[in-house]
Amino acid sequence: MKNYYIIILMALFFSCSGDLEDMNVDVKNATEAPAETFFNNAVKNLSDTMSGITYGANGNPFNTTRLLVQQISSVTYNEGTTYYSNFTWNEVYMDILNNLRQSAEVIQSAESLTPANENQLAIIEIVQVYTWSKLVESFGHIPYSQALDVDNISPEYDDQEAIYTDLLSRLTTAINALDASQPSWGQDLLYNGDVSSWSSFGSSLLFQMGMRIIESNPTLATDAITTALPNIFTSNADIAQIEHLESQPNTAELWTDLAVGNRRDFVGTDVFIDYMNELEDPRRSVFFQEVDGTEGVYRGSESGLVVAYFDFSRFGTLFYQPTTPVILLDYATIEFLLAEAAERGIAGVTDAEAHYNAAIQANFDYYGLGDSAAAYLADPDVAYTTAPGTWEEKIGMQKWVALFNQGLEAWTEYRRLDYPTLEAPPQSFVPTVPVRLTYPISEQTLNRANYESAAAAIGGDLLTTSLFWDVD
Repeated sequence: MKNYYIIILMALFFSCSGDLEDMNVDVKNATEAPAETFFNNAVKNLSDTMSGITYGANGNPFNTTRLLVQQISSVTYNEGTTYYSNFTWNEVYMDILNNLRQSAEVIQSAESLTPANENQLAIIEIVQVYTWSKLVESFGHIPYSQALDVDNISPEYDDQEAIYTDLLSRLTTAINALDASQPSWGQDLLYNGDVSSWSSFGSSLLFQMGMRIIESNPTLATDAITTALPNIFTSNADIAQIEHLESQPNTAELWTDLAVGNRRDFVGTDVFIDYMNELEDPRRSVFFQEVDGTEGVYRGSESGLVVAYFDFSRFGTLFYQPTTPVILLDYATIEFLLAEAAERGIAGVTDAEAHYNAAIQANFDYYGLGDSAAAYLADPDVAYTTAPGTWEEKIGMQKWVALFNQGLEAWTEYRRLDYPTLEAPPQSFVPTVPVRLTYPISEQTLNRANYESAAAAIGGDLLTTSLFWDVD
């Protein structure tokens, strides 16, 4: 009889197993998502990684760089400012690039693609190229062709110049695939589905990337620049920026770090604020707050020192607002690049002075200071014909100021133009300002063979190893 009971119980177990599996299905949380959700999630994550700020030894590769270019210093925990840092890239690969990949895969899984789908795929590609390019410009060789393969836990590193060449090709193809007569997204966080704006952003990015390699590969660079020029940004209305909301989690990451976190670590540097003070630059009142207890006094700390927070100028009130946009690429940057192209005699661009003036005017306008620009440009130390130094110095110094709160781009242009002249803080890990980020420590343990191969190929996994486009 006992055997019969066992048989009956076994039959009941197997007959109910399907029901048990159904009971383990989470019916409250989504198991699928539309492509637009993946895309906007990637864009929001891109905003966060570009705009946040770190004060310690760890940080993502995009937000740590504002400390390297010495616009801002950390006065409490100085590991980042003295280059004792571990740069992680998990947020970039997982939260941005992987979401973009999934967005594309959802679209491509349809039985047939509509014109709107084709536009969506091209837009995804533009953001992918933007993100990949920033990784290459920061590290050099990186996991690229094998990076997003979930079955490959040890991806090889691709050659940095080969990646950049491929990115230029991908970007050109994406721009050409856009059809402004057709719809795209119902909405997106950058341009609300406006295909013409995406096309202009793509072309402006192509122009920027072309100028990045103008000395390392003039032929490829000139081709990219010539292709891009007819459709680049022409006003502040074109800016690629991510706007935010009043309530979390859709707020600006810098606000989260500064205001919500109540951080009392970050102040302007002496080299940056002193330069602005010498020119009586009206943007001081936007970028920084006056020193507590003073009227009209803006003071910066020497980079890398542990000092009293309230003795120096901290971030301006604009950056303590949850809705402050995060800029990916702005019109002022494009005008500065046009001024440089004119000096280099590229693609028929002329009148460097006019583009230089337009860049500064655009930056003043963006911060609501447009009426002050004319007097500023009339200062002999600012005016293009009389400002000190070579064209590289004139453009480089003014670009350094205009790129405040765009730390990654400011650091990249500092490396490329060699201005401003910056010195490493006392007791820094290396005696010069870094020109590259070192690979994450996790790569040395989890992907060691490929890490060692890449490190050897670039000339050493060092903060002082110049990248392919950074030609002296």
